Amino acid sequence: MEKSFSLTGTSAGVGRSLPNLVSDVLDSVQEAAAGVLSPALPFLDRLKTILLDLRRREAPAPLSVRKALDSLNAVLHQSFALVKKSARPSIIGMIEESVHDVGRCVGLLLLAWSDAPLETKKEMAALQREMMTAELVPKKRISDLTANAREIVPDVEEVVTMVKKSEQLGAALSELEVLVRDRLVGEEDSETVIHALVNRFGSAENVCRLRIIVLFRRLAELRDENKELIANPETLSNVVNSLSRDVDESKEAVALLLDLANVLKIRQKIGRVQGCITMLITLLNGADPSASHNAGKLLAALSGNTQNILLMSEAGYFIPLVHCLKEGSDMNKVLMATAISRMELTEQMSATLGKDGSIEYLVKMFSSVKMETKLAALNAIKNLSRLKENAERLINLGIISPLFQILFSVTSVLVSLREPASAILESLAKSEVILDKKDVAQQILSVLNLSTPDVQLHLLQTLNSIISHSRAKRIRAKMKQNGAMQILLPFLVNGNDEIRIAALNLLFNLSTYFTEDLIRHLGEDNFFVLVDILSSSTSETEKAAAVGIINNIPVSDKKATQILLKANLLPLLISMCGTMVTASITPTRKWLLESISGVMVRFTVPSDKKLQKVSVAYGIIPCLVKLLSCCSIVTKSRAATSLAQLSQNTLCLSKAKPSNWFCIHPSTERFCKVHDGHCLVKSTFCLLKAGALSPLVQILEGKEREADDAVLNALSTLLQDGIWESGSEAIEQASGVQAIVRVLEVGNLSAQEKAVWMLDRIFRLGANRSKHGEAAHQLLVDLSHGVPTLKPMIAKILARLQPLEMQTSDL
Repeated sequence: MEKSFSLTGTSAGVGRSLPNLVSDVLDSVQEAAAGVLSPALPFLDRLKTILLDLRRREAPAPLSVRKALDSLNAVLHQSFALVKKSARPSIIGMIEESVHDVGRCVGLLLLAWSDAPLETKKEMAALQREMMTAELVPKKRISDLTANAREIVPDVEEVVTMVKKSEQLGAALSELEVLVRDRLVGEEDSETVIHALVNRFGSAENVCRLRIIVLFRRLAELRDENKELIANPETLSNVVNSLSRDVDESKEAVALLLDLANVLKIRQKIGRVQGCITMLITLLNGADPSASHNAGKLLAALSGNTQNILLMSEAGYFIPLVHCLKEGSDMNKVLMATAISRMELTEQMSATLGKDGSIEYLVKMFSSVKMETKLAALNAIKNLSRLKENAERLINLGIISPLFQILFSVTSVLVSLREPASAILESLAKSEVILDKKDVAQQILSVLNLSTPDVQLHLLQTLNSIISHSRAKRIRAKMKQNGAMQILLPFLVNGNDEIRIAALNLLFNLSTYFTEDLIRHLGEDNFFVLVDILSSSTSETEKAAAVGIINNIPVSDKKATQILLKANLLPLLISMCGTMVTASITPTRKWLLESISGVMVRFTVPSDKKLQKVSVAYGIIPCLVKLLSCCSIVTKSRAATSLAQLSQNTLCLSKAKPSNWFCIHPSTERFCKVHDGHCLVKSTFCLLKAGALSPLVQILEGKEREADDAVLNALSTLLQDGIWESGSEAIEQASGVQAIVRVLEVGNLSAQEKAVWMLDRIFRLGANRSKHGEAAHQLLVDLSHGVPTLKPMIAKILARLQPLEMQTSDL
């Protein structure tokens, strides 16, 4: 007959705090588990987990929960009486009844604890069901029970059968845990037990999988033969998968692998499991100290295998590799250096290798007399030197002198070392530390023409990096003195595209610093070579460097201008500009357009009207107007400068308005209201007819300020004596007055001075004063305080604005 339990039982716990009440019940559970109810230990362990969750409850517990706990405590105390009974077979049934009673009490707690977490409720329901149906028979009695321990021990064969077939794997594992804990699994049973666990391991769910790993560890401790039984490929793979799961499982999994790795054959198998080393490195760097420690020990054990060391290196763990470079055999050192040379190193990986000491050992290897060792070390250094910090380490270790020994060597056996040696120099040159080493640039120039194309390319790029450093002024001067330009110019016609482009880039950078002597160094023939590059090359980088060199020639050099005209440079640039302004902008195209717009300044100088007319005939003005809307502020500024230079001569080129007695009236399209004459873009270079006013004003309205001076210079040509009134009206109609007033606030000093000069003329017109005077007044006052030199002119403007201010105050 089933027993029933009521929540109206003892009220001893009603007045006590919930944590204290639960603690009493936990003590009872612990006592029962250690005594007569030990066969039900797995159930009781699960009950303890539930009670611990209840004890952590922050909200007050209802009376029903307290009464359920009282009932549970009472049932546990009743079970203690079984200890006094003899060990006759009937006690097994009595223990089962006690387990069933505890299960019913769990059911009462489930009903009473209504706000328990969903997972806890599920666990209580499952535990109630399992305990109320638990069967502790059949069992084998252990004949030598001690006087105080009446423990009932499961039969190994039956437990193995339960593990293999039972749907309740958790209960079967509980039985097996008792057997293993008490060392009741003999050598003859180990194979059967391990085989059963191995078969269930792959398909087990989280909790059971963790318990199987723990059982594997316990069984592995017994003897090495058990380790070999556990360590089949499938099981090892599953254990490695557990490394990436939750903290408890990963911690037990790495501990198991560490235990198994004591056997050499198993250690070799572990290293071959896919993803194992990567996961171990992840655990090594993880937050759990125990897992990290064991992962480090296991990695150290696995590092006895060369292949494992390489796998660790690929995953970013370099300590074993660096140790091998330091103390390994010559063959292993070469193997490790070769591995570094072939790795796709991230910056972090390169930095780690550098900090771990690999560079010092590789430099020592480089000094070896063995060609194989020297080549492996050099290629590894080449890969590591790409990181700036490593480059500086190499320079400080004295690597440069041995590199030049290789480059200057005539020994045929060292030929294969020249390419990596020159590549390393290229990387080292990106650090300013190289400037502290004497005559590096001069030595490169000396060996440049003696080298193969692949080496020449590295050396040209090395020189380019060296002269680009801010502290390289002395080196640049010395290169010029030693004839660097003459050495480099022949490379302009080199058939190798990469070498030619590298030489052009180097010449461009040098020409930036030596503009005055550029025409003398280049010579007329090389001007034609540069123009030919622009017309024939498919590389935008090559074109940009060529135009950049031309742009660096001083504008005042009229001879260069005539040579460039003769070479038909201008129509070529205008054609290039037309196709590029509509294309998407890349850094190279930006550089190219900036250089093109810079060269156009040369062809629009106001002192040479004939040259201006030739340039305009080629179509330079529409090109310049398009460049005003380019993405680069440098290009906009240079285009505005060219338009300003052209517009300076518009007034004198514009024709007078014809008399009314002509039979044919002049075309209104040709008549210009600013210049009061007949204007055509091609004949008078008029800004208004060119449609340049709107894009010029838009530049002033933008956020970038570098082009303000050039734009204001262009607009100020409309305010010359004789046309300032009509010019002011044209600027106002293009919303330019407001933009000029804004320059007073945001522009640089030079732009502000130009803006004040323009506003002095613009505000002579009453309409402009009425519309824009109020906005300009305070800005002018502030500017006069900040820039004393502008006070006189600002005072004149403010005097004109004063009547307007008085009218405003009267209103």
